[in-house]
Parts: sequence; structure tokens; C-alpha cells
Amino acid sequence: MSSFKKALHVEGASVPFFEYEQDGMRVIEFDSSTCVPPEPMVNAMLGLAMIKDECTKLIMINHKSPMGLYPKIDKNFEVQESKLENGKVKLEIFYKKGLSELADLNDASCMG
Repeated sequence: MSSFKKALHVEGASVPFFEYEQDGMRVIEFDSSTCVPPEPMVNAMLGLAMIKDECTKLIMINHKSPMGLYPKIDKNFEVQESKLENGKVKLEIFYKKGLSELADLNDASCMG
């Protein structure tokens, strides 16, 4: 896989997903910053389902911190949040060995 972004077909997604390689990791990325609930949550759950090992991370760009997402995934994934210059929020979500496999990714309801 090269370092340029390649479109990735994700069944059920409401935004485009892309994949690329960065620092030896497979990166899956999507931007839900223009979406309205529950679309960001639905897209996040679809993306999280693709994190199968320590060599893959998910990047989610959102218009604000997705507070409804954290309680659903904080035990099963490592999440690093940062603020972008444009005011949007970038989440980098990483696999946790032995825990990510236990995540319930079927509940895409948004309570946050």
C-alpha cells in the first residue's frame, strides 16, 4: 500500500472513507464534520470494525468532540483527540490487543 490516499468502499457509510500508509501503519480515515447525528456514530462504528490489529488506526475528523462515542469505545480502543487549526476535532483510534475484539460495534445510537 502506498502513502497516497485510496478510496475505500465501506458498505453503509454516509461519507467517503480513504486508506493509506503512514509510518508503517495502515490508516483508515473519514471526515464526518459535515454530518448530522447519527451519521458520525454510524461511520465511526463502521470504521472501528476495520481495526483488526496493532498495524491499523482509524482517523475520524468531526466538527466537535464526539462525546457519545467515548463511552462506547473507551475500554476497547485507545483514543487520542486533537484540535485542528480549522476548529474541527481529529480522533486517532488505535487497537488494544485483547480488548478491541470485545467491542460492541452494533450500537450506533448517539446519546452525546
